[in-house]
Amino acid sequence: MPVVARLTAVVAALIAVLAVSAPAAAADPALSVPEAQLDAALTCPATFQSGREPVLLVHGTGANAAENWSWNYGKVLPELGYDVCTVDLPNRALDDIQVSTEYVVHAILTMAEGSGRKVDVLGHSQGGLQPRWAVRWWDAARAAVDDLVALATPNHGTVAADAACAGVECPGAAHQMKQGSAFLGALNSPDETPGEVSYTSVYSLTDELVQPAAPEPTAAFDGASNIAIQDLCPGRVGEHAAMAADAVAYAMVIDAFTQPGPADPARFDPLTCAKTSFDGVTAGPVLDLALDELANGRFPDYRPLAEEPPLAPYAQPPSAQPGAEPAPPTPASTPASAVASPQPELPRTGGLASLLLSALLSAAGVAGLALRRRL
Repeated sequence: MPVVARLTAVVAALIAVLAVSAPAAAADPALSVPEAQLDAALTCPATFQSGREPVLLVHGTGANAAENWSWNYGKVLPELGYDVCTVDLPNRALDDIQVSTEYVVHAILTMAEGSGRKVDVLGHSQGGLQPRWAVRWWDAARAAVDDLVALATPNHGTVAADAACAGVECPGAAHQMKQGSAFLGALNSPDETPGEVSYTSVYSLTDELVQPAAPEPTAAFDGASNIAIQDLCPGRVGEHAAMAADAVAYAMVIDAFTQPGPADPARFDPLTCAKTSFDGVTAGPVLDLALDELANGRFPDYRPLAEEPPLAPYAQPPSAQPGAEPAPPTPASTPASAVASPQPELPRTGGLASLLLSALLSAAGVAGLALRRRL
């Protein structure tokens, strides 16, 4: 046999051996929620006709898609020619964020398949955590997302959740949004911005629910374009709920969606600082929705837990996998935002009281926005 032929045979044999012995790529976690239930929670246009990437809007804690989005981005983006989808997370996003993320994974994959394009995702408050968890653990979702924008999101936890769960039972999502939670530890390690996704975080230093803001904002995360609206407009005040309509935040969201890569503050127009909310925002409908909810007694199920929901098997550290050797003890890592200067002690309230307080603060932010517009 000629030498070249022999070498070719040897190389082919080696490739075959390596192909057999190489470990198979890990499959994405299976979705535990029935597909019919996932489909029912997703609202999209009948067809994807825009030449732009479709946008998925993910709502925050205690809200639903209509309350969070119908009066701002959900109203304005379609008028600008975007195909926009919304997803209603189970029980108003009060329960295990890992389960509600399955709705977001399904939404992303459905939109990508239906449009033939990558998807842009905008999440408000807790709604920024589900997309981040989706692209952290589902390779298919990560490959299907172009831009991921977290708006007023407690990416490293919040003192509001710490207070809500201090010595009392509280909703699962509140446990997971505490500083130093196992959920956030798994989300933010080893890479806070995995893959080729363009990540942007837009937040306010005066957000009453997403704190601490100093010395390192909890909303900022490594590898993202982290933009405080006060960096663009010094002295600006932005409440948590009103961030969903803030003109400065909107400018950066649109910049992320329309330009390659994440949002870039260098492209910001300072004249935007003169505006409170962006064009097309109408706060009236969300107040009507809230009043209708109250009048008809449509409240979420309050299912308090004594402790944080356990991490899903796919998110368990290797040492916690079945059959794994126990790992030697290591010092617990603490997010940089969790070692901030001491925060003022907050009153210890029960979980339900805290939930109602958060709802009141959100309603106050919306009402304040409407009042400012009228003035």
